Amino acid sequence: MTSTQQRAELQRRIWQIANDVRGAVDGWDFKQYVLGALFYRFISENFAAYIEGGEESVDYAGLSDAVITPEIKDDAVKTKGYFIYPSQLFANVAAGAKDNERLNTDLAAIFAAIEGSALGYPSERDIRGLFADFDTTSNRLGNTVKDKNARLTAVLKGVADLDFGTFDDSHIDLFGDAYEFLISNYAANAGKSGGEFFTPQQVSKLIAQLAMHKQTSINKIYDPACGSGSLLLQAKKHFDQHIIEEGFFGQELNHTTYNLARMNMFLHNVNYDKFNIQLGDTLIDPHFGDEKPFDAIVSNPPYSVKWKGADDPTLINDDRFAPAGVLAPKSKADFAFVLHALSYLSARGRAAIVCFPGIFYRSGAEQKIRQYLVDNNFVESVISLASNLFYGTTIAVNILVLSKHKTDTTTQFIDASGLFKKETNNNLLLDMHIDQIMAVFDSKANVEHFAKAVPFEKVAANEYNLSVSSYVEAKDNREVVDIAQLNAKLKTTVARIDQLRKEIDAIVAEIEGEELGE
Repeated sequence: MTSTQQRAELQRRIWQIANDVRGAVDGWDFKQYVLGALFYRFISENFAAYIEGGEESVDYAGLSDAVITPEIKDDAVKTKGYFIYPSQLFANVAAGAKDNERLNTDLAAIFAAIEGSALGYPSERDIRGLFADFDTTSNRLGNTVKDKNARLTAVLKGVADLDFGTFDDSHIDLFGDAYEFLISNYAANAGKSGGEFFTPQQVSKLIAQLAMHKQTSINKIYDPACGSGSLLLQAKKHFDQHIIEEGFFGQELNHTTYNLARMNMFLHNVNYDKFNIQLGDTLIDPHFGDEKPFDAIVSNPPYSVKWKGADDPTLINDDRFAPAGVLAPKSKADFAFVLHALSYLSARGRAAIVCFPGIFYRSGAEQKIRQYLVDNNFVESVISLASNLFYGTTIAVNILVLSKHKTDTTTQFIDASGLFKKETNNNLLLDMHIDQIMAVFDSKANVEHFAKAVPFEKVAANEYNLSVSSYVEAKDNREVVDIAQLNAKLKTTVARIDQLRKEIDAIVAEIEGEELGE
């Protein structure tokens, strides 16, 4: 079976498991059990592979817990960030699940033990609460312990039967792909609530390429509204991870999604010391102030959400917002996220941010913020994408590319709204579309109906409007009509109609004459 076929079969089976075992539980509510079981299996196999160290004679799952010394445990936690005893491994628990009448409480104890193993170690913050949403006592699993155990057994068995092959790099890729596939499917089927935390993989790829364009190395990459971490991980997937020297940083407001992001990092084999995902409100309680500046920032913040804004008089003096001299409207925090990202950006870096189109042409505070961005030459490109690319919204969003190292004062506008493949539920951005966008982003060439580099003076004169449609003329796809030819055809048609009428009148007169003769 080819790698592509293997992936397709894995994805088909894992989605079937997700649907078969959830019963009456809503898929969105049930996602943490399937995702959690996949994560539990991955870290178990990852940990066992670490302990075995490639020695075929060593079978960690077959060892007794009693042979584990404090020194072994201490060394493992310092390296991997957590510890799992042989009896706690996914394979052993799944094998005995069917006959275990205490399965739900045993699992809860195992998850608590794995998280507890990091207490007092540098990894404590990264491991704490990882299994918080895998609630094995929840009534969502059933009203009785027997019902709960039956559903947990089905989930464990389904995930255990998935064939990922031997534990190597391709094995890790398959796990990561399976996790991303599950998250994307849950997002696609959850409507707006799902779209809030997941950026489609192809859009993530474009954003990562924009933020890291022509950089041979970056100090670290940051997402101030990281969701499930998909944008950060695209940077890892499409670039040699060694060019990201200090790792991956992100902040997320939703607790469940925060856990998904941390699990996602582990599942893509990003060790605890190479990522730092924090929980909290980025606009009001930002983390990583001591870590900035960042050479690459990627983000798909929530569109037009409410925030404190002017209700908090201290925010206008915040280093992130003060330079613009005005706060984003309380009902539309979009530019607050943009200014936050800009303040965290290094002098050599780029930020690529998904934005709601309205912020680029509305007046008031948003116009003043646009003026600040343009006057200080921070806007490198504005790219309009096709509609219906994202889960939960059909809006044709834009990507704003910020830079602090522009060599001229022009602003580039790219109309990529026509680049998509039509799918049943959502439009899809293909690799060839990404290549087209990146090629013109790199060259800054003017391409009719597609891209235009606009001088500062023209943008300023246009009241700092940054809408792509204001500068890139859309192609007129209407059929060209030759008026002279059309008039000639109409003249011929009218003459033919007149002739037919005369012939019909003659026939009618002849018939009437015959009737009178009778």
